[in-house]
Amino acid sequence: MTEVLNKPLAPERPWTWIDDGFEPLYAMSWRECEDAQLAALKLQFDKMSGQVAALEKLAKREGISSVDSVEDALPLLFDHRIYKSYPLSIIEKRQIGKLNAWLDRLTTHDLTKLDLTGLTMIDQWLDRLDDFGMLVGTSSGTTGKLSFVPRSKVELPSWKHSYFEAQRATTGVDAYTDHVDTFFPGYRGGHHMLLKMLSLFNIPAAGGPEHYHTLYQTHIPADLMSLAGRMQVAEDRGELAQLGLEPALLKAREDMIAQGKRREQDIEAWFFKLFEEFRGRRVKLGGSFADLIRTATSGIEKGLKPDFGEGSFIMTGGGMKGFAGAPDDWEGYVGDYFGIDNIGMFYGMSEVMSMSPRCSQGNFHILPVTIPLLFDRDMKLLPREGAQTGRYAFFDLMAQTYWGGFISGDEVTLHWDEDCRCGWKQPYVGPGIRRYSEMEGGDDKITCAGTAQAYNDFMDFVSQT
Repeated sequence: MTEVLNKPLAPERPWTWIDDGFEPLYAMSWRECEDAQLAALKLQFDKMSGQVAALEKLAKREGISSVDSVEDALPLLFDHRIYKSYPLSIIEKRQIGKLNAWLDRLTTHDLTKLDLTGLTMIDQWLDRLDDFGMLVGTSSGTTGKLSFVPRSKVELPSWKHSYFEAQRATTGVDAYTDHVDTFFPGYRGGHHMLLKMLSLFNIPAAGGPEHYHTLYQTHIPADLMSLAGRMQVAEDRGELAQLGLEPALLKAREDMIAQGKRREQDIEAWFFKLFEEFRGRRVKLGGSFADLIRTATSGIEKGLKPDFGEGSFIMTGGGMKGFAGAPDDWEGYVGDYFGIDNIGMFYGMSEVMSMSPRCSQGNFHILPVTIPLLFDRDMKLLPREGAQTGRYAFFDLMAQTYWGGFISGDEVTLHWDEDCRCGWKQPYVGPGIRRYSEMEGGDDKITCAGTAQAYNDFMDFVSQT
């Protein structure tokens, strides 16, 4: 039996494996965790296959009734199309009942019991789902079509604990006991998975809502996000009015376009105001790499220099998309300007709960609550040895109310030899992470890991309304 300190890794409750902190898990080799991970995956499949209609259908199509190895479960990995497999017409027509029926196939929760009375907007539906016990998060990829990830409040305690442990691992700051005023140059909340996660976790970590400071006090309407691409195409053709959208939604779009045009100026003014209000005080700064670089560059040009208190730190991520001209040593550049040398990062995505914290050597170590996998371009599993580069996939063992198998759109280099000089074990992802959609001109032509016809039949089933 694999041991974490004096407690075994219980396959029945993998979401508790991190309860004793990240240290004992990173002291274990991934090979020591394999048996417990496989046992947990077997139990997850046994439970989910009878309760998640989409998984049950896929397993039947693939002829899988049990999982005796990780390889057995590969044809059951969902790809990134699953969470946006609904017909776009039901969004355009605000057919909330059909959208709810579609989501019902992806969760163990019985959404047929959800009261849909009076719902005419996506945001209203998501609010009602939250009240029902769900925590559905949205995300949008290069296609512009909104994904709905069917997480729920059952997962919240372990999801939050995993996030706090990842922050502690990458910064040394314990969010449970060490509350720090937190600044995020974005929206206050909403149903977008990133914003939902940040509000759920940053508010208690900061010490309460009054200590969580955001650039905008509003949220991004899910209705607007769900039709953003369609509305842009219609506008380009002079057909926006023909979509028959609510005036409030059109007004929200106009406001967000105007807000987007002045965002850089808003961020600059907001940060400079904080510099004065929190001079000499300890803070946590968030934001994308690009946001922080722009602020530093503008501050240097204007002769404005922050002076935060000792122990301040930065949590960042999000890449450089749409931003050119970043300095080679952008991290040193940002750290020098803000006077903060503690800069933490995660690697993660909306579809996985456990974040992979960056270590002192710049690598992202995967916690054993996630089974990492790597595929080549033909969706053949790459060996779990040495350093391999390919498409990242995983089984999220923390998922309790939805299937945790997922194929991402990321190309990563995964290191299996546990030779990182930081001293942490477990497989780790190197810093060079790329999106296939960006490499292939916006079209990520993913193939399934199982039988093509079986997967196509499965997709037809999931997309029915």
